[in-house]
Amino acid sequence: MASACGAEPDAEDAAETKEAIYEELMPCDRMELSQRLAVEELITTEASYVHSIQFCVSDIRAHLQKKQLPDLDLEGLFSNIDDILHLSRRFLKELEATATQEHEQLLSISTLFQEFKEEMETVYKIYCASYEHALLLVESYRKDPRLQEEILETLNATVPHTGASDLNFFLVKPVQRVTKYPLLLGKILENTPTSASAYPALQAAARSMAQVNANINEYKRRREVATKYNKAEHLTLRDRFARLNAHSIAKKTTRLSRLLMHEAGIVAKTEDREYDDLEEKFQCVVSSVAMLKENVASYLGHLEAFLLPTPHKRDLQIDEGPSQQYRRFAEYLHCTVFPEFKRRLDRLVCQPLCSLSDMLVGPQQLVKKRLDKLLDYEEIQERKSEMGSVTYDEEAAMNTYLAINALLVAELPLFNQVTLQLLGQILCSFSALQQDLAAQVLHQAEKELEQMPHGHMPLPSFWKMVEDTLHQSGAQLRTFCQTFETVTPSPVTQPLNPVEERKVLSLVSKHGPDKLYQVTSNISGSKDMDLTLQRGQIVALLQSVDTKGNTSRWLVDAGGPRGFVPAGKLQPYCPVQSQEPGMQMPALESSMERRQHSYASPEAPRPQVAAFTPAFQVVAGFSFTARSPHEVSLQAGQPVVVLEPHDKKGSKEWSLVEVNGQRGYVPSSYLVTVPMQERMGWSLPV
Repeated sequence: MASACGAEPDAEDAAETKEAIYEELMPCDRMELSQRLAVEELITTEASYVHSIQFCVSDIRAHLQKKQLPDLDLEGLFSNIDDILHLSRRFLKELEATATQEHEQLLSISTLFQEFKEEMETVYKIYCASYEHALLLVESYRKDPRLQEEILETLNATVPHTGASDLNFFLVKPVQRVTKYPLLLGKILENTPTSASAYPALQAAARSMAQVNANINEYKRRREVATKYNKAEHLTLRDRFARLNAHSIAKKTTRLSRLLMHEAGIVAKTEDREYDDLEEKFQCVVSSVAMLKENVASYLGHLEAFLLPTPHKRDLQIDEGPSQQYRRFAEYLHCTVFPEFKRRLDRLVCQPLCSLSDMLVGPQQLVKKRLDKLLDYEEIQERKSEMGSVTYDEEAAMNTYLAINALLVAELPLFNQVTLQLLGQILCSFSALQQDLAAQVLHQAEKELEQMPHGHMPLPSFWKMVEDTLHQSGAQLRTFCQTFETVTPSPVTQPLNPVEERKVLSLVSKHGPDKLYQVTSNISGSKDMDLTLQRGQIVALLQSVDTKGNTSRWLVDAGGPRGFVPAGKLQPYCPVQSQEPGMQMPALESSMERRQHSYASPEAPRPQVAAFTPAFQVVAGFSFTARSPHEVSLQAGQPVVVLEPHDKKGSKEWSLVEVNGQRGYVPSSYLVTVPMQERMGWSLPV
């Protein structure tokens, strides 16, 4: 009985002990089970997430790309989702690999998040910052029945099992996933004992992912501020005036006052060495792009001017030979090579350069806005130090400056780097185009050269032949010039035209005949106060020295303009007295009479005045073959008598002349006025 009574307490004690042990072990088991389920949830939801992103990229976007809808902005919708998919695949692979590490799994998961946190922040902040724009696009597509029908047809054809009614079902998943990482890690951390070795690592991983989300939100806020101020620059002038009020005018006045105090050194300027260096590089890039754009535009202008002459369209009246080869070569360049070069230059250089220039406008506006906000920030900081507090609006203005400054400091290095890379690629494209053009032209020139008589001649021999030919031609030209100067044809006294007569008479009346000089060769003025004169022209000497006492430059009167000419190109003018009692002054004729032939002198008597017959004559400078009965043939050096310096219509391109008793028209540019030699009766050698 006693033993039975003794045994019953022992059984009760054992039951109580078991119950106490159970009560002690169960919370640990529940925590371990919850921990395991939280880890499984992390891995399974990550796999499901990657699967959804894969659907979005490989099926939905690819199907929409095949439709080629012009109004659908796929880049704006999906942003950098390819980078997210690539990152998530690698992360999932590493995450699934931790399942084999039983006791070290939690530590491996913590380490994995620490390794991927920077890349996650970089990739997800771009997507999250552009997500609002994607939502606006989705909303606009809902209002377009045609686009909405195409999108729904794509969703039903590619992912019917999801029941998605619009693209936002998939576009929101990256935003949801990155915000869920801290929650999943926090759930694992809640079910991990504080004494566990992996607990500090899990704590650090959870804090890191929370910081990643905070940085993404801050980046979004900065982008929203930047977008806000970029949009303000697109206002019309009327809208800008409408926005002016007492507050905005006072704010701009305060900024201007602050800026002037900075320049005067009254107030110290807030220095940010890091930002100043970045802005200096950015402004250098901006000026380089603008200069290259200006130079390319100038290059295109020169190219257009180069293509204006079209020698291949002129009728050379030569059936064969080098002239026709040159014509074919010019036609090939104008019609094939240069148009193709211009098209490639526009596509590979001009268009990318214009796009790059447009891309710089936004950052330029943001840099200007940062200066405005900096002036506001300094003003508010001074007020805060004096009063100890600021208003809510002033605090918001300070935060706006800090956001813009932080965004520029973070983005400008990458922006400068990318811009320089694009600029380098544009320059490389321009150089490659120039090389291709040179190679193409050289190849065609070599093909044409092979067909010429001397095309296969060795280069030294060819240059020797060219040199000999030039020497021979030069010698012939010099001989002809000497003959032309020393042996002149029988002079024909050529009366001056009315304008020249009046000019010579005016010079004689003003300065006297002893002051008249004749120009022996063409003079081209190259300095200030220098005259440009033609050979045979009559001038009057005013002073035989220039302003510096140089006797080799004379001051002359050319019958209107006055200036300096070389003394060595003047000789005293010896007029030949007219055999007639006097030289008749030309009478004014009507415009109708000037267009008619004046073979006979007018019957009406003209007033006679004493004058001089100038000692020069008109000869043919080039040979000319008549092509119609109204024209007359000329030989180079042959004297002519100009009857009328124009044709029937008054055009001065043709002159009516008399040669060897024959009258007809010749080109006026073929006639040359030369001094008359004192010796009479010479003729050109046959």
